[in-house]
Amino acid sequence: MGMTIAEKILAAKSGRKAVVPGDVVTVDVDTVILFDNNFMPTNWRDILKIADPEKIVVTFDHRVPAPTQQAAAAQVTGRAFVKKFGIKRFHDVGHNQGISHQLVADYGYALPGSVLLCSDSHTCSAGVFNCLARGVGGPDIIYAAIKGQTWFRCGETVRYELEGKLSPAVTAKDAFLQIAGVHGAHATMNVEYGGPGVASLSINARKTLTAMSAELSAEFATFEADDALSEWIRARNPAPWSPVRPDADAKYHAVRKVDLSALAPLVARPDSVVNNSQPVGEAAGTRINQAYIGSCANGTQDDIELAAKVVKGRRVASGVRFIVIPASQVVYRDTLASGAIQTLVEAGAMIAPPTCGACGGGHMGVLGPEEVCITSSTRNFKGRMGDPSSQVWMASPATVAASALTGTITDPREFLQ
Repeated sequence: MGMTIAEKILAAKSGRKAVVPGDVVTVDVDTVILFDNNFMPTNWRDILKIADPEKIVVTFDHRVPAPTQQAAAAQVTGRAFVKKFGIKRFHDVGHNQGISHQLVADYGYALPGSVLLCSDSHTCSAGVFNCLARGVGGPDIIYAAIKGQTWFRCGETVRYELEGKLSPAVTAKDAFLQIAGVHGAHATMNVEYGGPGVASLSINARKTLTAMSAELSAEFATFEADDALSEWIRARNPAPWSPVRPDADAKYHAVRKVDLSALAPLVARPDSVVNNSQPVGEAAGTRINQAYIGSCANGTQDDIELAAKVVKGRRVASGVRFIVIPASQVVYRDTLASGAIQTLVEAGAMIAPPTCGACGGGHMGVLGPEEVCITSSTRNFKGRMGDPSSQVWMASPATVAASALTGTITDPREFLQ
């Protein structure tokens, strides 16, 4: 019997000939990412040794620059750890820092067929690079750093066959909201993306789908490898690798088609991502206080330049805070060079330093009582971005930017044809 991409990687990294759903396997880990939350006093325990400093990445991303004494202390601890073990792949504040999952893309830290771990829930973002990446608990991430191994239970796989091409005002975020709205949670399962429509999607767009797959409760999210992926990786990492392809007779829990050409802008209503999508027109006119673009899912160069295209020559509505956060210093530099940042600032947006920011309610845009935000970040749970009485609507960067201009939830097709 053939295997899916996830099953093939689990088999290769555990030394087995085959892995099937239900198997529990111990696998070798290629990359372990530690971030500032790991070094918080409530989480950190001093480590006496690590398996291989070359396999460790350390970045500060959730609370950068440090907004509290506790966050500052965690970063002091992290810097001491980096010095103690000679960690070379260290992204300190202002030193090519960014959200860990964006850094994986910026620097080619995830190679096809590899296993990557971090204790952030959106680690599956790296699966865009034809690998297995997953967020695990704090003790598991420390064990992996020390021993170079972890364990997984293999789940069944759902494959999404992407067809067609997105129209100008529709994005990969809308494709995700379609999947989440129709098919709901994928708990204990893997998600595999493929099909002829993949070729029309940029790596950044694909990464939106893998990052957001965390909101499906998926174990792993993977993409098939193609020429675009190969070019991206080879420009950033000279290490050898081979693509992992599913077998023609791989067994899937389900194979579902998504026609990208047929999609329209969607929003997720507050408090839930799954089974909670609706056409943007049905929410149009809802007043907002804040519009937010950023996060590991939608803080890429593509996202920021799309937002700039929407607002060019226009002004953010009175009474609306429009916050835009590049996902990394690399993205910041590239969008400065392209002019997108200047366009956004001229329109009235505030540009914050690369950080997870308000996505997790940390800082840089936390919501007050009864406030309404439309966001392109990763979650819209009650209290996620601030006060429990606030409301968080989820949408694409295009929809967020359009809404910032009008002060109400707005269909981006009014500004993008």
